[in-house]
Amino acid sequence: MEGERMIVSVSGGKGGTGKSTVAVNLAVLLSRGYDLVLADLDVEDPNDHILLGVELENEEPVNIMLPFVDYDKCTKCGICGKVCDTGAMLISPDGLPYVIPRLCSGCRACLFACPTNAIVEGKRTIGYTYDTEVKLGDGFRLITGMLREGEEHTPPAVLAAKERALSTRAEIHLVDTSAGTSNSVATAIDGSRLVIAVTEPTPLGLHDLELILQLTQSMNIETWVVMNRAGLGPEDRHEKVVKEYGSEIVARIPYSRDVVESYVRGVPIVLSKYHSKEAEIFRDLVSKLMEVLG
Repeated sequence: MEGERMIVSVSGGKGGTGKSTVAVNLAVLLSRGYDLVLADLDVEDPNDHILLGVELENEEPVNIMLPFVDYDKCTKCGICGKVCDTGAMLISPDGLPYVIPRLCSGCRACLFACPTNAIVEGKRTIGYTYDTEVKLGDGFRLITGMLREGEEHTPPAVLAAKERALSTRAEIHLVDTSAGTSNSVATAIDGSRLVIAVTEPTPLGLHDLELILQLTQSMNIETWVVMNRAGLGPEDRHEKVVKEYGSEIVARIPYSRDVVESYVRGVPIVLSKYHSKEAEIFRDLVSKLMEVLG
């Protein structure tokens, strides 16, 4: 893999399926054979650092463009309001534009469209990225993206954290995405060699598994499925959907008190319960991954 950048993403349609648990355990094990960076791109609720028992370090702001209006140049043409697709540029009854910062996505459409150069480019901090040293396994870097409270525009924060992760030299970049199948998830998994979709044997888990398989198929990304909390419910419909999308269930992790305890303690189960059945399942999954990654 010398000179090659390999991206492996861990995702899951719904929140709470255990994708972060899978991601951190894989990171610890893979770090023993590869230079690795783990990127937590669940910017609305990042928790990999909690599961790894580390404090976030090396904060950098994520800034987006914030327009200001030079009213001396403004002719009240209203074009800025027409091109704004988030409602951030509000046109008053007298024709003057006013900016609602929290609604602004920083797209710069108003800046480019204004015929009189009345839009002035400022900036607004919507979140932060962090670069944290993790000493578990053989050690690796954890890059974390985090939105400020109340912010709604996740893609810029996801992109900033991903760029910071990819700028960190490593053989494997392991990406932990947010829940769902939004454009933020698509941004996170873009360029991946493989996506590991984590699901659970419930109706909602099945629904969201099919959504993530649709997304990865549309992006032409090979996808493996990990069944978390196996035994909690029937899996026949999950197996049917997985087969329909040309994927496979590569691991089944049972509903386990040991996994919950490792979550609470902030120590991945591959370290806290090395001889457990669950830890063995993760080691088998890593062996399968290593066959693919080389």
